[in-house]
Amino acid sequence: MILVTGASGNLGSATLAALRARGADATGGSRTPRGGMRLLDFDDPAGVDLAGVSTLVLVSAGYAEDDRVIGRHAAALDAAARDGVQHVLYTSLAGAGDHLGFALAHRATERLVRACGLPWTILRNGLYAELFGGLLMWADGALESAFGDGALAAVARADLAEAAAVVAADPAPHGGRTYDLTGTPVTAAQVADGLGVPHRTIGLGEYRRRLDAMPQLLPFQPPMLVSIATGIRHGFLDGTGPDLAGILGRPVRDPLATAVTAAAAAMRR
Repeated sequence: MILVTGASGNLGSATLAALRARGADATGGSRTPRGGMRLLDFDDPAGVDLAGVSTLVLVSAGYAEDDRVIGRHAAALDAAARDGVQHVLYTSLAGAGDHLGFALAHRATERLVRACGLPWTILRNGLYAELFGGLLMWADGALESAFGDGALAAVARADLAEAAAVVAADPAPHGGRTYDLTGTPVTAAQVADGLGVPHRTIGLGEYRRRLDAMPQLLPFQPPMLVSIATGIRHGFLDGTGPDLAGILGRPVRDPLATAVTAAAAAMRR
């Protein structure tokens, strides 16, 4: 059986759906399980049960400080080794993202995966096209961003979910492999053009000020978001490659269309 962690989240639920669409024997695990999912709370390592799981799709357990995220991943890998899991697939961060504010937890987890004693595959996911569109800000009928003229090799979340499902359904050929799953470069100006509105660039200081004024953000999130903005703005996240299309066996989805849809949805909120 294949088990997908974080199956109540966006990537985990999409991966589980893609596996089931392929006819795979798959279930989900979550701290908030539903629909027959397995209860998995990596903050309670003693209670993590992976018995009967042949392939573990470990979706990164973010939304916390690095030490807590890494601890959660370590608990999952310890349980996988103890309970006889035969292959671990970890959804990491694209190689170009090494300088981002959330890269350390991913790279530390990659070390744990390689040292866990089990066959493994690492999918280094590019940033979502949905995220790129959702981070654009609406003001007076225009889109504003701190991205400048920089581009992001964004990826539709559905492509990343499908790639994870392809590998998890037949993991042996992918053992010991690290894939960089990036899309085609997209700019904020292109998204604005797709919506028929202007794009205005703001400085990183102004962007940080706006983020600091958002009470819904957790303390560690504004620095992470600023790191994305400066990475895009200065050309560190626009590199693409063949790995994603190679796994999918088809061209990747158009990330611009996905980003435009996300930006339009943000306008309606």
